[in-house]
Amino acid sequence: MKIGIFDSGLGGLVITRAFINEMPEYDYVYYGDTQNLPYGEKTSGSILSYTLEAVRFLIAQDCSLIITACNTATSIALRYLQQRFIPSYAPSVKVLGVVIPTVEEALLPATSKVGVIATSATVRSQIYRIELQKIRPELYVREIAAPELVPAIENNNFAEAEKIVRNYVSRFADMDSLILGCTHYPLVKNFFREYLPRHVRVISQDELMGAKLRDYLRRHQEIDGGLERRSDYQFLVSSLNHHYQKVAETLFPDIPVRERIR
Repeated sequence: MKIGIFDSGLGGLVITRAFINEMPEYDYVYYGDTQNLPYGEKTSGSILSYTLEAVRFLIAQDCSLIITACNTATSIALRYLQQRFIPSYAPSVKVLGVVIPTVEEALLPATSKVGVIATSATVRSQIYRIELQKIRPELYVREIAAPELVPAIENNNFAEAEKIVRNYVSRFADMDSLILGCTHYPLVKNFFREYLPRHVRVISQDELMGAKLRDYLRRHQEIDGGLERRSDYQFLVSSLNHHYQKVAETLFPDIPVRERIR
């Protein structure tokens, strides 16, 4: 059995790279739903439908552990997946999200103010505010949507992405931590760190998810024992064009991205 990673586009390849760097021996299947991106401006019903389809596909690829690397899909669909869909459809499969590990990383003892920048759907769900304040009820949380950022990143327009980041950072200058609440945002994390005051700790999911997954597998030997270790990597998308190939090659020059066969 394999580890599956799902994202709304190519941003999740950054998280996949973190997993492979930390644990290269495992088999991974990445699936990016490039045909329907960006998820962040879609309705909750559409996001749930796309996510269910992606999880079904990864289960069909023999994935017994699936990580929804997409923050938007995690915020809208993860609870339904874990509590209703998986128990009846594939009870031996585990589905994890990226929000809880990120929240844990953001809450240092002295932290009293946390910013979150994410897609519109993630901000609407208030999932980061809810999970942060479950742990620390008195915490001040400021959530702001940046709907322009994912399209700029997916279009490989980093000059535009830098301008967008500069337009948002002033709203987080008084925070202790800033969560980059989208798996595309690690690709522009250096812009956030350049333009924010030094005291603002930028939480980028690519820097924490590899160690978090290793720790999870260490604590769940019943899952770890069933995973193949052949270093076999497959990268699939729902729609492929030359642009997506170029973006993927910047992250994994030796592993081709293929379009899913339906």
